[in-house]
Amino acid sequence: MKKIVMIVTSHKELIDTESTTGLWIGEFTDPYYEFIDKGYQVTLASPKGGKPPIDEMSQLTENITGSNRRFNDDDVAQNALSNTLKLEEISTTDFDAVFYPGGHGPLFDLATNNVSGKLILDFLSNGKPVASVCHGPAALIKAAELDPSILKGKQVTGFSNTEETLALRADNIPYKLEDQLKSMGADYKKGIVPFLSHIEVDGLLITGQNPMSARPTAKALIDFLEK
Repeated sequence: MKKIVMIVTSHKELIDTESTTGLWIGEFTDPYYEFIDKGYQVTLASPKGGKPPIDEMSQLTENITGSNRRFNDDDVAQNALSNTLKLEEISTTDFDAVFYPGGHGPLFDLATNNVSGKLILDFLSNGKPVASVCHGPAALIKAAELDPSILKGKQVTGFSNTEETLALRADNIPYKLEDQLKSMGADYKKGIVPFLSHIEVDGLLITGQNPMSARPTAKALIDFLEK
């Protein structure tokens, strides 16, 4: 049985606004159920442990997915998300892969978290895949600060500048993910049409561009693990 650790944000504050962010719930539930339905064991972790903040926008009717509704009736999954482990409790030897969902939160905490960065390097150095979606690839920033080679020339994606502008939060975040990934030497790719699914697979790095890419990113990780 494959074992996946999903690492979610603990951060909810945005800049110059009373609006809050956090985990984009569909980017958690879509991959989570792909893994569960495959028979994988899923462990949840976050920088602070416990229940992560949920981006309220992700719970609006127009953003609700089938997996969101399934989650709302799933006491086991709700309990797991309410009681995430702290990152310090995670060992790469216990897992086959790691998956980072998005929401704007990772731009603030996972992008600067040393424990997360070292975990990513440990997964990669042991030949284990690192998958992330939307703003989840922000976690790669700290890992690349520790070892620049992990992003140099690598084809990756993540929430684009255009999508950031259309989401009306470009002025409330510390940087745009597309720009940051490019500045660290990544070969950033994006889909032609904003908010449609787009994924990139480059060696052990599997990245998805936006919320619509969450399930395809999880499926790409499953395909990798099943080879």
